[in-house]
This record gives sequence, C-alpha cells and structure tokens, in this order.
Amino acid sequence: MVRCTVPGKTTAKPGEASPLRSPPLLVIVGPTAVGKTSLSLEIASHFGVEIVSADSRLFYQGMDIGTDKPSTAERQQIPHHLIDICSPDETVSLGQYKRLAMEAINEIHGRDRVPILVGGTGQYVKAVVEGWSIPGVAPNFPLREALMKIGQPEIDHWLKVLDPVSSERIDPRNTRRVIRALEIILVKGVSASSLQRKTPPDFDIKTVGLECEREILYQRVDDRVDRMMESGLLDEVTELKRQGYDGNLGSMSGLGYRQLLAYLDGETTLDEAVERIKFETHRFIRQQSNWFRLDDKAITWFDVTTPAWKELAVSHVQEWIGATNPR
Repeated sequence: MVRCTVPGKTTAKPGEASPLRSPPLLVIVGPTAVGKTSLSLEIASHFGVEIVSADSRLFYQGMDIGTDKPSTAERQQIPHHLIDICSPDETVSLGQYKRLAMEAINEIHGRDRVPILVGGTGQYVKAVVEGWSIPGVAPNFPLREALMKIGQPEIDHWLKVLDPVSSERIDPRNTRRVIRALEIILVKGVSASSLQRKTPPDFDIKTVGLECEREILYQRVDDRVDRMMESGLLDEVTELKRQGYDGNLGSMSGLGYRQLLAYLDGETTLDEAVERIKFETHRFIRQQSNWFRLDDKAITWFDVTTPAWKELAVSHVQEWIGATNPR
C-alpha cells in the first residue's frame, strides 16, 4: 500500500522555492446506486486512505439494509468515519455534519493519509468542499411543530415571502429544509441565504464523479431494492418500529423506511410499498443531478458502463496522488 504524504496543489512562481503543499481531499460524488462505495473501496485497496461519509442516511444506528451501509468487514478493513454516529431519534444538522467532517479530515491528514469524502448528499459534500458558513441557530422544536401544523402550501408561501432566495434553492417537497429556512429567519431575523457565505478550505481537492445513463441506473436501483428486501429490509423496519421509531422522525422518513412503515400500518400492500420505494428512488436520483452537473469543470466524470471504468478512475486518482507503486 502506498503511504501518502501527498502532493497537493502549490502556488510557487518560477524561481521561487516551493511552498508547503495543501493537504489533499479526494471527493467521490454521484447518484444513488451508481457505484461510489465500490470505487472508494477499490481506491482504498491501492492507497493509504480513509473514508468520510457524506451520506446523511448512514448516520443512524440500526438502519443498515435500507441505507446500503458498508458492511462491518469493509469498515474493519478500511477506516470509515461518520457512520452510525447517532440513534434514529436524534438529528445531525448540516452545521454539526460540517464540523465533524472537518475534524475527521484533519485527523486523517495528521496520519499522513488521504481522506476520501464519499456521498450522494450534495448539500453535505458542498458544505465541506465549498466551505459553507452554516447559520448557528439551534433547533427550535416547538416552532418546528407549529410550522408542521400549518401545512406545506402555507409554509412554502411564507418562505417565498420571507426568504425568496432560499425558496428558489429548496425543493418544496423537502419539508424539513423549508421549515429549517423559516426557523432561521424567524429566530435570527435574517435569511438563511444571507448567512451562507463560502470560504473554501485550503485543500488540494480532486473530485471524481460517477454517472450512468438514466434508464440503466433506474434498473440498478430496482435490482438493489429487490436485494434489500431479500436481505431482510422489512424485518429491519419492523424492529425499528417495535423500538418506537416512527414515521414522524426524519430518519424514518427516508427511502425504504417510510414506504414499509405505511405497509406495516396497513395503508398499502407490500408489493405497492416496494414499487413506491423504487419510484421514489428514481425521483431522488433526478434531484441529486441538480447538485452535481456533468458540465461542472471541477468534476472528472466516469461513465460506469464504460469497460474498465474503475481501472481508469483509479489511474486518474493515482496520477493526482503522484504514486508510482500501487499494491
């Protein structure tokens, strides 16, 4: 295995001594089921790296099958960070995530290893890579509950009135984000959009994006949902419900969990619930594409249907790292 004291970016002019190089950060992005975890593990088999999750679904303990969490064996082989960090009835805010991710990245640098930020939650990736300044407003649960009772059309209207910039940025179907934006402006008196300044970290960042023709990706999603069901996803959701975790929790409103809770509550058949998981995941993939565009020049894209795409991606990373003797 190559131990990476890493080449990062430099800013020396001709004739000047080379300054200290910036610490490296490898980022792997792409939609659900495209192969991000597989690529990160392949890279980890060649280079001295550690993986930092940027997938909000992986935070929760006991939610393994429905989130397609890396296996225990994989996590023992390669250090992973920000997985299983809270119970399903706890929340991890964007500000908390950014702080924890930066702490993990800096600790990995301290071990002379390369951190890989891996995930499909675009907001979390960009918060780290672009250095978002997250509004420091603690959750106000009574206010959130009151806003929930108002109803979706009304809170959408008030966000458009009070913070039109955030209203344009936030998918109105994402109720939690709409309420959070309203919470910030109602508590702090200023809009979330005005507080979100960007100070990019001093890292040498290499971003690799994975993409796939949409219909092929949909089929991969459908196959994965079927495998999850065969692996015991319904049992997992049943046990979480038995422990008192219900659909009012943000964690349990995620893909797979919300639909199977509806089945357990007698609101739909099992076949209908499974089809709903697939349909909603297709829609989520379309939303993910809004975060990472194919024309983003900061991202090097690899089509996962191309022969030997993984070898090409690893070679690309190797060239960036500057390693010459992968294991």
